[in-house]
Amino acid sequence: MKRLLTLLIATSACTMMSAEVADSLSLKEVVVTGTRSATDIRHLPMTVTVIGRDQLTAEHQPSILPTVMREVPGLFVTSRSMMGYGVSTGAAGGINLRGISGGAGQLLVLIDGHPQYQGIYGHPISDSYQTLMAERVEVLRGPASVLYGSNAMGGVMNIVTRQARQNGVNTNIQLGAGSYGTIQAEASNQVRSGKFSSTVSAQYNRTDNHRPRMGFEQYGGYLKLGYDLSDHWNAYVDGNVTHFNASYPGATDKPMYDADQWITRGVVSAALENHYGNTSGALSVYSNFGRHKIDDGTTDPATRTQRYFRSKDALTGVSLYQSIQLFEGNRVTAGVDYMHIYGNAYYTSKATGETLDTPNKQSGKSYRNEIAGYVDFRQDLLSWLTIDAGIRLDHHSITGSEWVPQAGVVIRPVEAGEIKAMASKGFRNPTMREMYLYPPSNTDLEPERLWNYELSWKHRLSSLTYGANLYYIKGDNMIQTQPVNGKPRNVNTGEIENWGFELEAAYHVNSHWSLNANGAYLHMKSKVLAAPELTAYAGTNYRCGKWLATLGLQYINNLYTAVGNNEKKESFALLDASITYAATRNISLWARGENLLAQKYEINAGYPMPRATFMGGVSVNF
Repeated sequence: MKRLLTLLIATSACTMMSAEVADSLSLKEVVVTGTRSATDIRHLPMTVTVIGRDQLTAEHQPSILPTVMREVPGLFVTSRSMMGYGVSTGAAGGINLRGISGGAGQLLVLIDGHPQYQGIYGHPISDSYQTLMAERVEVLRGPASVLYGSNAMGGVMNIVTRQARQNGVNTNIQLGAGSYGTIQAEASNQVRSGKFSSTVSAQYNRTDNHRPRMGFEQYGGYLKLGYDLSDHWNAYVDGNVTHFNASYPGATDKPMYDADQWITRGVVSAALENHYGNTSGALSVYSNFGRHKIDDGTTDPATRTQRYFRSKDALTGVSLYQSIQLFEGNRVTAGVDYMHIYGNAYYTSKATGETLDTPNKQSGKSYRNEIAGYVDFRQDLLSWLTIDAGIRLDHHSITGSEWVPQAGVVIRPVEAGEIKAMASKGFRNPTMREMYLYPPSNTDLEPERLWNYELSWKHRLSSLTYGANLYYIKGDNMIQTQPVNGKPRNVNTGEIENWGFELEAAYHVNSHWSLNANGAYLHMKSKVLAAPELTAYAGTNYRCGKWLATLGLQYINNLYTAVGNNEKKESFALLDASITYAATRNISLWARGENLLAQKYEINAGYPMPRATFMGGVSVNF
């Protein structure tokens, strides 16, 4: 497998080295995640990867995460089956970046800049992030707590939602089926009529997966309505919801029975935006909500559990910001965020439905408020030099106030390339679970904190783009469960010291062929579960007439599936391919194969992944 990976990367590298060097700058890449306003990425000190809708839909994946994992160096997402990440014990969908895990709430997922973590457990729900809603995904590597506050200590993944841009009506229907009784279906409609626009999407997925008692079924939908009030003002409302039923089979050496989950997650939001020549901003209100019903299951099939775990949680927030150019080469962004985070966790009797005693220090109910103000200042001092500095004051109703600074510089020694240096602080407030729920809880917990230092170089030529990034992360106050007076207790005792480098390259060979590759190395002083030491990806896209084909090879080395005294590591190579054929103007046929080398491997210990799997289907546009 290593020889195959080396051959593919070497072939890509040799092709790239033969590229014709040109001084002209390719189309400017504009992002919103690093500054909340549309900004040329060459002037930002942050490292941001942008994945467009064409990339997200090329392989007909219902979730954005498989594509994001391949395209972003150093980002890894855990999985345990062909479809469905699930929640609770044995769940997958943990998003790990540079050894900082989203499963612990240390990496923040956003939808149009709005935080998407749940109130009680504080981590993202990966089955919610569906391709049907995404216009593009922007991943900022490194802390983004100045703009986005708690949980953005490891970085952010911002899902920018779809909106119809051109007058007319477009409808798409996709149907697919494949291995292990897997079905995926999606329908979407976009309308643009003058100042009005709408996007409506619905989705259904289900699978038996490759192990008994591992079924997964999901329903989802997305709606966005927009209206241009004038040339400078527009408004929109949107909402998405997903419901899934999942079963947890347990590890192979400890099978579980009746471990079932019924989860509903969603968000609604409304925004008023302004766009002028020298200033832009927005006022938005959003509300995340969740309903969770979980049967913890049993290891004895003759014995049944007597209760369900239930939780209702939500996060309601208001965001106000304005970005203004005070003078030539300047940009100042200032904003205020408010969040009301609340939830209710409890057990109910299966027999009677009555609420049972819950090991919670606040009688199953809790809430937190956070309010913050921030400012980010960016200035082009010379045509080749930009400085950036920002600060946030974040006040938490329980843990108090936190100052969060960042500073960076961008040097453009050539028109098509830039050197970036950045120092930024990240933090995460303790969750309700860590403070109040279950015996290890501790009401005296303080926020986790870390500092990230990085240096990067990116160069864009006529057909070739390449970059390299070095980083060092130092953190303390990490929340860990340790024995205190003979009993487990959550305490601020952990440390993080990680360093590594990331490489990426893309080459547009001609109108038919394009190549891309990336890799990352991570060194961890303290090993982290589900964090690989080395990742590498090399892929190619081919377009010709009615055909579109993709081929990609991903190599994972020293992935930690267990840490501590019983440390375990996995290494494997995954070969994936897809092909799409436009049979008519409106109908396309597609097929996708994953793990075509039939690798035997685990990402979660005790959960063997499926060997080669296949999907095929039809896409209809009208």
